[in-house]
Amino acid sequence: MDTAVAPTAGSARHAREDSRYRWRSAASQGLIYAILILLLALTFAPLIYLVILSLKDNGQIYGRFWALPNPVRWANFATALQVIVRPMINSIITTVSSTAGTLLFASMAGYAFARRRFPGKELIYTAILALLMIPPILTLIPAYVLIYNFNMQNTYWALILPWMSGGQVFALLLCRSFFATLPEEFFDAARIDGASEFASFIRIAMPLSIPILVTVAVVRLVTTYNQFMWPLVVISSPSRQVVAVALTQFTSEIGITDIGPQMAAYILASVPLIVIFSLGMKQYVQGITAGGLKA
Repeated sequence: MDTAVAPTAGSARHAREDSRYRWRSAASQGLIYAILILLLALTFAPLIYLVILSLKDNGQIYGRFWALPNPVRWANFATALQVIVRPMINSIITTVSSTAGTLLFASMAGYAFARRRFPGKELIYTAILALLMIPPILTLIPAYVLIYNFNMQNTYWALILPWMSGGQVFALLLCRSFFATLPEEFFDAARIDGASEFASFIRIAMPLSIPILVTVAVVRLVTTYNQFMWPLVVISSPSRQVVAVALTQFTSEIGITDIGPQMAAYILASVPLIVIFSLGMKQYVQGITAGGLKA
């Protein structure tokens, strides 16, 4: 009888322990999901209310701040588009141009530092990385003096060239680290086939490094598109101004800010960045993951 009862008691005990374990696991998973949902709600709440404010006029905002828009002011988006369409084009031109230049020169420099040997390589690379410790605000006045001496103020070049050079250090760091992890066998096979160093760079290194290049591109596009201080300093013509500065130009002649059109302009101005990140999200995540694993 004892031998028959013992397995039954042990099975019941194991069943109870298994049930408690499953209950604790489900409770912990439920708590995690609740926290994630709360964080998601806190993240999207300002964005949702941004949309609500963009559909109101000043009377509704000041009189019924938390109420839904009634009537809905879709005309705010048309007003906002009239103000920021040209600055958005300016931002896209300067941002894309500077990012393309950053990718071109940083990828070539990263390839040279990763795959080539030359005297003083580590010393030069360390000196370049040391530039990351200099706050950009400290170079604002010297950069403006340089632009002024070259007579480039109030031009696209006043934005493109500083943004291109300013993104080189971070982009070089990522490109060099990624290029150093590429298998040497690919480049040995290319040399055996008679390929030049430039051909190896174009046909082997660049295709294999698309994830990290997309990562650098997305980071630089977001950074330069949102620049405010530097365009405010070097651009004075409204026809050449960028969108980050134009978003502040919703104050009427009597000093009243049209909040609804301004909120609508914020939404419209973010559309290019949302599209860019949506198109490059997969490569961006791959680049971030690869950089973290191969650092």
